[in-house]
Amino acid sequence: MNFGYRLKELRLSKNLTQQDLGNIIHVSKVSISGYERGERSPDTETLTAIADYFKVSTDYLLGRENNKLESGKSTKVDTIAAHIDDDITDQQMGEILNFIAFVTNRNHTK
Repeated sequence: MNFGYRLKELRLSKNLTQQDLGNIIHVSKVSISGYERGERSPDTETLTAIADYFKVSTDYLLGRENNKLESGKSTKVDTIAAHIDDDITDQQMGEILNFIAFVTNRNHTK
């Protein structure tokens, strides 16, 4: 997949227009359109801004890898999932989710 395809896919996944994305990363709608059509290439600063906004690696954007996350990085969800066995019961999963909700709400009420 090329950069333009991946950019459009990411933009649409967040229900953004080309204008919306342009405003977010400080380029024109025409630039976003050109990137998506493969007629323009972003400079390094813009490429980094796009990667940061969508929380993907620049290598992913450029089609050099299929993993969206930067190498060596994992999400908090991946970390939690790695500690849950396949034989966990629905009740146990419910307790885990309730605890996560408890901790999240506790931190927001301070």
